[in-house]
Amino acid sequence: MSAVDAAAVAAWVREFTRLVHEQRDELTRLDAAIGDADHGTNLDRGTAAAVAALGARPADDAAAVLTTVAMTLIKTVGGASGPLYGTFFLRAAGALDGDDGRAVAAAVRAGYDGVVARGRAERGDKTMLDALGPACDALDGAVAAGRSLEEALGAAAEAAAAGRDATAPLVARKGRASYLGERSAGHVDPGAASAALLVQAAATALAGRG
Repeated sequence: MSAVDAAAVAAWVREFTRLVHEQRDELTRLDAAIGDADHGTNLDRGTAAAVAALGARPADDAAAVLTTVAMTLIKTVGGASGPLYGTFFLRAAGALDGDDGRAVAAAVRAGYDGVVARGRAERGDKTMLDALGPACDALDGAVAAGRSLEEALGAAAEAAAAGRDATAPLVARKGRASYLGERSAGHVDPGAASAALLVQAAATALAGRG
């Protein structure tokens, strides 16, 4: 198995971009129910720009790839999503020290912690953290148990999907959706939905590595 290098991380970003584009209308539909109806469109534009930036400025190490993605998303994605996803990738870049499962888990955890700090939110607030948090826990647990990165990321993707679905009955306490109060219940959070795509993309692109 090959290590998680710059090419592998770039493949993760490309797969995330593909999934976001594929699910753009669904993400926007979810956001229309409790937000500004632009999550899918904004994230689709930003991830496409990130892939273009990687093509224009190829990086030779994984952290540099993550940094390029972070800065591009911050510049091109509107609303809260750009700063939050940008923070995730930037913090992950700063924490990535190695090319195995433990290094990936540490980077993802750092990205999650960055989103917590930037968004001043916590699990249960009906945000992307409700998908990312369970994914981090599953990834950490699987890596600590000695499972392969492919198995660990598969478990993380399942946990993220479950966390996404679990946002439906929640009342939003952060973001635009919080303005709706009780009316925000009954809808899956769009940020949690896109975060689940991020983890799913990692499970696909990094399979067989680490």
